Amino acid sequence: MHATVIHGERDIRFEEVPDPVLSTGGDAIVRVVAACVCGSDLWPYRGVTPTHEPHRIGHEFVGVVEEVGPDVTKVAVGDFVIAPFYDCDNTCINCRNGVSTSCQHGGWWGSEDEFGAFADGGQGEKVRVPHADGSLVATPEYPAEELIPSLLSLADVMGTGHHAAVSAGVTAGSSVVVVGDGAVGLCAVLASKRLGASRIIAMSRHEARQELALAFGATDIVEERGDAGVARVKAMLEDIGADCVLECVGTKESMDQAIRSARPGGMVGYVGAPNGGPELPVRRLFNTNVGVNGGVAPVRGYVEELLADVLAGTIDPGRVFDVELPLADVAEAYAAMDERRAIKVLLRP
Repeated sequence: MHATVIHGERDIRFEEVPDPVLSTGGDAIVRVVAACVCGSDLWPYRGVTPTHEPHRIGHEFVGVVEEVGPDVTKVAVGDFVIAPFYDCDNTCINCRNGVSTSCQHGGWWGSEDEFGAFADGGQGEKVRVPHADGSLVATPEYPAEELIPSLLSLADVMGTGHHAAVSAGVTAGSSVVVVGDGAVGLCAVLASKRLGASRIIAMSRHEARQELALAFGATDIVEERGDAGVARVKAMLEDIGADCVLECVGTKESMDQAIRSARPGGMVGYVGAPNGGPELPVRRLFNTNVGVNGGVAPVRGYVEELLADVLAGTIDPGRVFDVELPLADVAEAYAAMDERRAIKVLLRP
């Protein structure tokens, strides 16, 4: 088969690789129907995270089960499935505590599992899933073509935006500021609207992203950054700031923006993968009683809840995919996102 391999900074290749094989009993082989490039993939692409040797990349996919091991009971050959951006058994104590990203037996796509067998990267034609019963969620039937982008969003960005909102305590009547206008930030807007927020301020300087944020439920757009951005937000919210601020970038500047945009006693939900040295100003947090909660989003725990709304047509997070390319053109997909010519690129084998 063919899959995406990163060789170094801005060096993405679509190469022939070994076909996946069942090996541990509880695994499955999934033929990828759709995959995508994540904003976090851009850190190694840009060289911020060094690539020491060529390796598989990609962690978001949906597809059809082609083979299952003898111990698999919850998915079957022919099922259309959604895979979270990580592998988990969904039964260990950490999974049961709602933190499946810290599964005691799980791992990450594009690496070896706990038994030493390889779990393929998500940007390929097929993927071996180590814990099929834990990781995969089957849809009731093969979905309509127009639903596939939204189903793919449940592998990461919609669940991650939802986690930001849940971590910040967004509820009916909340005032919310979303820092970041990538796919996760836009999904955080949608998640906040879904949870009943009454005021949603999206911080964005890009017209197409502003339009989608408004379509997803944002009530206001703020283009300013730094001190000016904080002042604008506070002026819109009784000069005190927001109940909830969702940090969806992962840099020092975005975290500072988020913390200073929260009202005294407010909460920051952060899901941006940390890069650029974000640090917590403990004295400021202490003095203002602002809380910080979040981390790597345990999206597997949200799939069924959000899937019901996607299938019902209540939410359409797949709109974050504004470019679609063949998987063989994955290098162009990375370039388009790196150059901000695309919000998020959907890849089709």
